[in-house]
Amino acid sequence: MAKRGKKYRKVSAQVDRTKLYSLSEAVKLAKETSISKFNGTVDLAINLGVDPRQADQNVRGATPLPNGSGKTVRIVVFAKGDKAVEASKEGVEFVGGDDLAAKISEGWMDFDQVVATPDMMGVVGKLGRVLGPRGLMPNPKLGTVTFDIVNALRELKAGRAQFRVDKAGIAHVPFGKVGMDHDKLVGNARAVIDAIVRAKPATSKGAYLKKMAVSATMGPGVKIDPSEFR
Repeated sequence: MAKRGKKYRKVSAQVDRTKLYSLSEAVKLAKETSISKFNGTVDLAINLGVDPRQADQNVRGATPLPNGSGKTVRIVVFAKGDKAVEASKEGVEFVGGDDLAAKISEGWMDFDQVVATPDMMGVVGKLGRVLGPRGLMPNPKLGTVTFDIVNALRELKAGRAQFRVDKAGIAHVPFGKVGMDHDKLVGNARAVIDAIVRAKPATSKGAYLKKMAVSATMGPGVKIDPSEFR
């Protein structure tokens, strides 16, 4: 632990805590200060000028990542009939209904996303306590409750970021991997920020993008100048 702390302090010294960096500079620093031995995730933290206690200010949504997420996305699909066949043709290994729900309720969680057709939400709804806390519950606003199974699966496989403001008014959004090209990461981050800007509630007053930072797994946070996006 002491060794890791020393390494963290060393890379942290590269970041000026008093400075607001451009998005491009911040992503570059996040990549350079990643100390994980694996291909870490790069994450955006955006403090929004909203009150999440108000239902109409609970910012939530999803956006395609133009340059992919840098990882293979494991998806399960709740569907039947022709829609189940479509999912299987798209290469999804686990497609089902009650049988799949039972497997998940017994503790199997070897997947990253859940897609369901609307007529299967009665089955999926019973998994709320399992999927909900992990942010895996299918939702029409996120495009994961739909009869357009093929398009939903292709978007998720290509790379997609989901965002949701927490109780403190902060959205934490992974948008790629450290090993990805700098410009591709910047493009992904910009797509996420643009989507969050578009999701601004009409009732939000004052500065919407209050504070922003980017960081890699186990790396220090690098502050971004929000005025670049206002």
